[in-house]
This record gives sequence, C-alpha cells and structure tokens, in this order.
Amino acid sequence: MLLQSTVMVRPKALAYVALTKPRIIELLLITTVPTMVVAEAGLPSVWHMVATVIGGTLSAGGANAMNMYIDRDIDQLMKRTQCRPLVTGELTPREALTFAVGIEVVSFVWLWGFINLLSALLAVGACLFYVFVYTLWLKRRSTQNIVIGGAAGAAPVLIGWAAVTNSVGWPALMLFALIFFWTPPHFWALAIRYRADYQAASVPMLPAVASLQRTSVEMVVYTVITVACAASFGLMADMGPLYHVVSGALGAAFLWMTVRLHRARSAEGAMTVFHYSITYLTVLFLVMVVDVLVRHGL
Repeated sequence: MLLQSTVMVRPKALAYVALTKPRIIELLLITTVPTMVVAEAGLPSVWHMVATVIGGTLSAGGANAMNMYIDRDIDQLMKRTQCRPLVTGELTPREALTFAVGIEVVSFVWLWGFINLLSALLAVGACLFYVFVYTLWLKRRSTQNIVIGGAAGAAPVLIGWAAVTNSVGWPALMLFALIFFWTPPHFWALAIRYRADYQAASVPMLPAVASLQRTSVEMVVYTVITVACAASFGLMADMGPLYHVVSGALGAAFLWMTVRLHRARSAEGAMTVFHYSITYLTVLFLVMVVDVLVRHGL
C-alpha cells in the first residue's frame, strides 16, 4: 500500500528526476566547482561555473538513468531501491532509456559548445565507463566492482579542471585519485548496512560476500591512501596552511572512524563512517575554495 501510494502522488516529472539520482549528483558537483577555483587560482566567471555544472549534471544524470534502466531487475529485489521509478512502474524502460540517452547527448553538445571539447569528452567517457565497465560488466561479477567503478565518480574533478585550463594537470589527477580511493570506504560502509539487499540480488558487493573483518581492513587501507592523496594534492597545488591543517584533521578523523569500525564491526559504526565520509569530502573541497580565495586576497 505504501508503495502504491508513493506511485500515485509523485508527478511523472519527478519520476524522471529520480532517475538521475539527485543525491549522488549533489556530491559529484561539490567536487567540480572547487576544482575549478583551484585550477583558476581564483573565481572563474559565474557563467563558466554554471555552464560546467549544468553539463556535468546532465552527464551524471544520464549515466545514473542508464544504470537504473540496466539494473531494474535487481532493484526490485533490494529494499533500498524498490521505490525507484522503473520498479514502481511510474516509467517504462523505453521512457527511461530515451530520457537517459537524450540528456547525455544534450550534455555533450552543451559542454562542447559552451565550455570545450575536452570537458565534453571526459564527461561522456565517464558515462560510458559507468555504464559499460561498472554496471554491465563488474557490478554483478566482481567484488572489485565499486573499486574500479569508482573511476566514473572521480571524473567530475577532471571535467572541472579541463573546463578552466582545457587540459588535465597533475593536481587534477591527484584529486581524481583521492576520490577514486575514497569511494570504497564510503560505499562499503553503506553496503555493510544493506548487505542483505546485495545478497538477495546476488550482487557481489564486498560486504555481502566477505566477512566484516576483511571489509573493514580494506576500508582502513583505502582510507590511508585517501588521506595520503589529500596531502599530496596540497603539495602539488601549492595549497596554503589552512588547507593542510584542515585536511590533516579531517583525514585523522576519517581514519580513526574506519579503525573503530574494524574493532567494533557493527552496522551502526558503518553508517557513522558513511555519513562522515560525505562530510569529509564536502569540507575538504570547501576548504580548498577558502584557501585559494584567502591566499589570493579575493
């Protein structure tokens, strides 16, 4: 009854919005604009930032919608995803696929026309990687699915850097590495909470097929690498003391939480890590902006 009620009250337009996974897009965009500020060593024009965000949003939304189209069979088996529009019947598979391909094409044309070809190619490349490498190949076959697939989620920093410089520099690649290695502890923390869902859908997400001990150990390892990448980026991009101090404090807290999870091995502890991982990334990228603006007197 609850599911039926949800279907009845959600307008179709909102069902299309739900296809894009807005909450995931929010996190991706949090990394794009700060990267542009660092690349510019100041504030890019408002239009340039807005145009890049629009293009990136459409690209990520198209990729997420294709993911829902492909995963509609297993989404109905997982409690966490049973309200998605293709499971509830609010949208047909054909409508979803048409929408996904359509906004992906618009994204490419938009970025090429208003930003540059490199950013457009990076965006469509990230989409293709997410759809074909992660969703179609790795997700249902390998425990390394989210590890390798995390490259798609790290692409927005490359797009943001390319939007400003029309190139991909070493600092951008280090930010890419930071998000790439941040993704496993972030996502596995959530997967610990919903391990039964992945087991029901036969998706070999690491927490669903391995012990919590092994999962938490790997989370600690990836967190150490993430913190090291954050420090390395600060040196490569010549960030100021503010960034280094805050980055160190954020990283120490992140590592402490993953170590505590390893010791306690509880679903509650996993969700604490999950929520903090979002805070970690958000604050880290915001402090990049503040650091750049303060050092350049803007």
